Amino acid sequence: MRTRMRHVSTADCQLESAGLARSSGFGVRLLVDGCWGFAGTSSHRPEDLDRAVRDAILLARASRPLATNPVVLAPEPVHVGHWESVCLEDPFEVSDAEVEALLCARESLLAGANGVQHTDASFMAVDEATLLLTSAGTRVSQRKTRVHADITALGCNDRSGVIDTMRSLAPPTARGFEYLRGDGWNWNAEIDAMPELLAEKLAAPSVEPGCATVVLDPSNLWLTIHESVGHATELDRALGYEANYAGTSFATPDQLGTLRYGSDLMNVTGDRTTAFGLATTGWDDEGVAAQEWDLVREGVLVGYQLDRAMAGEFSLPRSNGCSYADSPQHTPIQRMPNVSLRPGDTDTSTADLIAGVEDGFYIEGDKSWSIDMQRYNFQFTGQRFYRIRSGVITGQVRDLAYQSRTPDFWGSLVALGGRSTYVLGGALNCGKAQPGQVAAVSHGCPSAAFENVVILNASDAS
Repeated sequence: MRTRMRHVSTADCQLESAGLARSSGFGVRLLVDGCWGFAGTSSHRPEDLDRAVRDAILLARASRPLATNPVVLAPEPVHVGHWESVCLEDPFEVSDAEVEALLCARESLLAGANGVQHTDASFMAVDEATLLLTSAGTRVSQRKTRVHADITALGCNDRSGVIDTMRSLAPPTARGFEYLRGDGWNWNAEIDAMPELLAEKLAAPSVEPGCATVVLDPSNLWLTIHESVGHATELDRALGYEANYAGTSFATPDQLGTLRYGSDLMNVTGDRTTAFGLATTGWDDEGVAAQEWDLVREGVLVGYQLDRAMAGEFSLPRSNGCSYADSPQHTPIQRMPNVSLRPGDTDTSTADLIAGVEDGFYIEGDKSWSIDMQRYNFQFTGQRFYRIRSGVITGQVRDLAYQSRTPDFWGSLVALGGRSTYVLGGALNCGKAQPGQVAAVSHGCPSAAFENVVILNASDAS
C-alpha cells in the first residue's frame, strides 16, 4: 500500500500552511489453525517482509489458546484486474502556488462583503494505491483519489455582539482537482450567496424549543445516516466485537428481519459501486468484488455490513465486501461502505417538501453531533436553520439542535425528495478500532421531512 496526503490552507487571503505526507509498506495477514495473524512493515527489503511473515505466524499461534471458534472465511471467486476511481486532473500535480491562488481568490470574494470579518479556506487530497495478493490466486491493484475543500466566513453583529460562521456545503468526493475548478460543484454560486446568508444568520432570533416538523437537506441528513444507520449496521458492533471505540449497536442480529427501524419510506442500501463514492472500490481488502445490497427495506432491518469471517460465521454464501485497512501497519477490519437513503419514487423537490410543512424548520449543513455507544440516542445541529410557516420559509433562526432516538426519528419520516434532490455527502475521517483506523465514506440521500421532532436551543442545552 502506498498513500500520499496533501493539504493547503489559507486564512484572510494568505497562505497559512501546506504539507505533503507519504507512506508505504506491506501488510501480511494469514490464518494458522483457524486464528488470524498479522504483521506490517514500512520497509521494502525482502528480509523484512520475511520477518513480517514470521511475526504473523507467531501471533496467530499465540492467539490459539484464547480462540473460542476457528475463523472460517466465506467463499469468494478469484479475481485478477485493476481499478481506479475517476480523476481527470491529478491533485498532486497542481502546485501549492496554484492551489493557494485559487483558495485566496475565493476568500477575496467573501472578504470584501459587508459584515465579514475573517475568512479561511482549505484543500485536502488523498491518493491511495494498493496491490492485493492472496493464496487463492487473487491479484488486484487499485488506485483511489479523494479531495475535499471548504471555505468559511466569520462575522459579528455589532449591535447584539453575536459572532457566528457560515461554511460552504461542498462534500468530499472521489474525484481529482477538477472538482475544485467546478466540475461537480458550483463554487461561485455558493460563495456569492454566503455573505447574505451570514448576515441573516447573525441577525436571526434564537430558536424556541419544542416539537416540530423538520425538512433536512442532504448536506445535513448524510451525517445523521452515518451515525444512526451506518455505524449501527456494522455487524461487528451489533455482535459486540467492537465495543470500546464508540461501539456497540442497538440493532442486534436477533432482530434481523423484524426490527422496525423506520417508516415504510425508509430504504437504505450499502454499496461499493456508487460513482464518486468515497468508499467505492473494485474489491475490498479481502478480494471481495464490489456490490450493492439492502440494509433497511421499507423500514425493516434486513442486512448488515460484513467481512468474510463474519459471513463465514453465519454460514452466508458470500461477504458483501466491507474489509479495509487504512495502512500496511493495520490489519483489515470491517469498515463502512457507502450507506445511502434511496430517494422517493416521484421527483418531489425540496421546495415541495417545504410547501407541505405547516410549522417547522429547514436545516442545511452539518456541524456538531452527539450519539450514544449503541447508536440509539442522538442530537445533531447544522449550519443554517430556516423557519417554515404555512409552507413558506420566513427567515433564519439560530442555535437549533434536533434530538431523538434512532427508531423514533426514522419512524417519523413522512416524505422524501426525489432524484433531483439527491446529493452524495460524506467524510474522509471516519474513525474505528483500536489501534484507531480512519476510512472515507459517502452517504447519498434526498431531502426528507420528519414530523414531531424535538427541537432544542443549543445555547441553552450547553
